[in-house]
Amino acid sequence: MWTHFEPVHAVTYFHPRAQAAYEAVGLRGYWRGYFAGRSAPLGPVAAPVAVAAFYSFAPAMVARALPSVWRLATPEEALRARLTGAVQALAEFTYELPEAHLVETAELLEEAAGRVETAGRVLGAVNAALPRGEYPLARLWQAATTLREHRGDGHIGALVTTGLDPVEVVAWRCRVDQSREFHQKARGWTDEEWAAAEERLVERGWLTADRTPTEQGTEAFWAVEEATDRAALGPWRALGTEGTARLRELLEPIADRACTIIPPQSPIGLPAQRSAARGAPTPAR
Repeated sequence: MWTHFEPVHAVTYFHPRAQAAYEAVGLRGYWRGYFAGRSAPLGPVAAPVAVAAFYSFAPAMVARALPSVWRLATPEEALRARLTGAVQALAEFTYELPEAHLVETAELLEEAAGRVETAGRVLGAVNAALPRGEYPLARLWQAATTLREHRGDGHIGALVTTGLDPVEVVAWRCRVDQSREFHQKARGWTDEEWAAAEERLVERGWLTADRTPTEQGTEAFWAVEEATDRAALGPWRALGTEGTARLRELLEPIADRACTIIPPQSPIGLPAQRSAARGAPTPAR
């Protein structure tokens, strides 16, 4: 299900209309819109809150945006811009679908999102508490976002149990199947911080001396992925097998279109994940 609702949420990061909506309220530049839009449900927070909630960003990078963005736009303005841009993006991807298709999708997504367990899940909780959208696409996007952030909160909880810090997690993943050139810049870590993280990964037994992932590290990685899935299972148990299968069917054409704008190097990793979900070979565990 993650491979179906995550692309719906992700239009807020990658569609030109989403960026234009942020710029319209004074949030010029990609990262101003990102940090303002994603943290807006929390209120006018300073950097330490977002560092904790978002997990993988270097504190110095977050501090360049927060709290200064709140002088450009209030959290309420950022939330309106976020929803406006997402709805406009989804409208481009769904104009051929019948209204009844979008209404049913929104209703099932809202039913699942209404069953999220919010205790200990800050971003999931604050998104779940937002007012329901007026139109089907607004309802659909917000429900997908609540489910996405709920799952992300659980993923961070699983990562914390490994004892790795955020830069170690990002550096290790880039030795597996991601690009350091892209991700180091996108998360704001310095060369010195990155090199020190890799040294610690060697000491912890997650990387060999030549920076190859070890069996220990790989097993721990898959344990995190499996714990993430278990922690995210509640809404789908509540929706039931039939409802979940129906929602998957309804989301398929929307997710397929939304995936077309997600860059291959994105930290989300969805294009490969969706290929795997369709039966392509998956990495050996």
